[in-house]
Amino acid sequence: MPENATEVTAAGIARLAGVGRAAVSNWRRRHADFPQPVGGTAASPSFALAEVERWLRDQGKLAEVPLRERVWQEVAGHPAGAAQALVHTGCALLLVRDRPTAWLELTAASDERMADALPHAVDHVLTARLGPDARSDAPGPGPTAPGSPAPGSTAPGPTAPGSTAPGPAAVHPANPSVAPGVHRARAVRTPTAQDLLPSVPLLRAAAQLAAEIGAGQTFEFLLGRHLDANPRQFTLTPPHLAELMADLAEPPKGADRPAPDRPLRSVLDPAAGTGALLRAVAGPAALYAQEVDAGLAGLTALRLALGADGTHGSPPSLAVRTGDTLRADAFGRLATDTVLCHPPFNDRNWGHDELAYDPRWEYGFPARVESELAWVQHALARLRDGGTAVLLMPPAAASRRSGRRIRADLLRRGALRAVIALPAGAAPPYGIPLHLWVLRRPTPGDRPGPDLLLADTAGLAAPAGEAGGKATGGGRDRLDWPAVRAAVLDAWRDRSDIPGVSRVVPVVELLDDDVDLAPARYLPRPTPGGDACGLGEVRERLAETLRLTARLTPPPATPAVPAHRPRTTVGELARAGALSLHTGNAAPGGPGPVLTEHDVLTGADPSGTPLTDPSGTPLTDAAGTPLTGPAGTPLTAPDAPGAAPDDPVVLEPGDVVVPVLGGGTVVRVVGEREAGAALGRNLQLLRPDPAALDPWFLAGFLRGTTNNRQASSYASTAARLDARRLHLPRMPLAEQRRYGERFRELAAFEEALRTAGRLGGVLVQGMYDGLTDGTVTPA
Repeated sequence: MPENATEVTAAGIARLAGVGRAAVSNWRRRHADFPQPVGGTAASPSFALAEVERWLRDQGKLAEVPLRERVWQEVAGHPAGAAQALVHTGCALLLVRDRPTAWLELTAASDERMADALPHAVDHVLTARLGPDARSDAPGPGPTAPGSPAPGSTAPGPTAPGSTAPGPAAVHPANPSVAPGVHRARAVRTPTAQDLLPSVPLLRAAAQLAAEIGAGQTFEFLLGRHLDANPRQFTLTPPHLAELMADLAEPPKGADRPAPDRPLRSVLDPAAGTGALLRAVAGPAALYAQEVDAGLAGLTALRLALGADGTHGSPPSLAVRTGDTLRADAFGRLATDTVLCHPPFNDRNWGHDELAYDPRWEYGFPARVESELAWVQHALARLRDGGTAVLLMPPAAASRRSGRRIRADLLRRGALRAVIALPAGAAPPYGIPLHLWVLRRPTPGDRPGPDLLLADTAGLAAPAGEAGGKATGGGRDRLDWPAVRAAVLDAWRDRSDIPGVSRVVPVVELLDDDVDLAPARYLPRPTPGGDACGLGEVRERLAETLRLTARLTPPPATPAVPAHRPRTTVGELARAGALSLHTGNAAPGGPGPVLTEHDVLTGADPSGTPLTDPSGTPLTDAAGTPLTGPAGTPLTAPDAPGAAPDDPVVLEPGDVVVPVLGGGTVVRVVGEREAGAALGRNLQLLRPDPAALDPWFLAGFLRGTTNNRQASSYASTAARLDARRLHLPRMPLAEQRRYGERFRELAAFEEALRTAGRLGGVLVQGMYDGLTDGTVTPA
């Protein structure tokens, strides 16, 4: 094998061939000529990509490696690491897009000659987009040169030749007093020919992919795969949240806006991460970013410079710097129109001791545990008068006593304009309902704002208990982003009171001993069922359900002598072809519904579909939103052409579902409401032949307590059911249907009781809340 050849893992082989990882394991066991591992570990070996590709073709399992997958495997298996491979790829993609003729001339040469010529060409495009490659240890710049901004000026520098926009190299004003630790060099250094030589095959392949989907989309795809492959290394800002923060940064009605003669709006992200917030900025803007991680800063600079063709264009002005923003601010003399920031949370090492006399602490010196309030004041210090900042904050920052004096001063001077509580799942950590703080730098001479907007959108995500399903990912899969976005923007732009969602609170009401700005404190959740009229509707639905329950109550049981009927097992029926057995493997996390174990145990609809009462009326939460579970995974029918061996099992009417764990007597017959959902994990599915077995007869006898105890294993703390050992009597189909009809009636009665319990709980809590808050009278 050639030295530094690209390697691929078993998961990568599965993606190349369009199969599951189990299929790759089977190939390794069954085929002696399968390529041997060349690296990795015993638990996670890696293989030579070229050898794997050749073997797949020889076996007829692969006609051609998809170009996207080939490029990604080249990145993932790069000898210098995926991050360095992405930097090389981004540099080449900039060259492909900005100087296509030069790129074609370079690719006509051999790999060695191409690597020798690339650094000069790459440096040219990097300089044009990101500025000159000045060394971080170079002496500080001297007096301001003619044509550049005066000290303290916020105007961009001279324009580049042939351009009406400010030249990228002149966006950042000269700063003669850069603090130690700041890198004045651009975030992406020009790679050497020696560094680039192993990457040449990757760069050629990436250019081919760029010809198909665009340079920006190519880099976005590769970076996205890199981030997905290393989820614990990065704290990401989800795209929907980034777009919402960028929209909030637009000044509200009546606020000062940038002067019309300013050529570009300027936006700063002092904790840029992967650049998600700056990518969400609409329209042309001068973008500034600083990131403490040098490797991530380079990737972010390339991501922003490339944009995403057709979605986010390249910014006309871009400056990305590396360094710790609080300790070594690279933009110390910058005054921008907007600051967007997702700062690190709970950072005790933010520079408390060495920054005690920093001029940015205009509203008070933050305590060591209040790193988020240090970022708030840094954002305000980098705004022009009247500029807007939007920061993602942990909820504790709104109520910790150690920060009450700073919060009070932010209110008194009108700097804090809104605190918006998001539903849990909006951003990591997904289990916590984070806040958005919207701030505005006060304009000298203006009167401070007399009020603060408080908004709470937590009600737009159904609680797990009401949804009938377990929350996955801290609730992020149940988030209705269009509803959250509309509610937040309406409240911010109109600054109006919306019951249960937003309230404009006078500042004087907030300036107490705690200065607690948590929206939930001032916006109690709406009464379940709504007002008195809503509670009346709930009562009517409950009464109707109770009448239905009375009609469905089983008749008195008729005693009978136990009959000794010939019996069989599910395993025997499966071998005879009367039914088939399937095991669930789907997990929530995609756009389709999944019937989970929790759904079966609680009688809820498949996660991701509305809950309804027996009459078909959707059950809703207090805000009138249909109750649903978390979204599931994409569905593929088991017999669909090209389906992978581990595709989810899709439910069909008449299927019988039994939980694997628990040792209970819960069985579910699939109807029209569940059909099309995927079978979740820890569930077994029995698909009877309708010419041989009635599904309700099958389900009814499977629910017998004795039957379940005999078919369960008790070798561990949790009983495990083996559906093949379940017994049922041998009966003609007509007799099966007579039993099945009675079992169906019992299931309908059980569902009516469950619905009555839900509605009764809503009515009782709504009455308690209405009586205590005065919206309902005791008469």
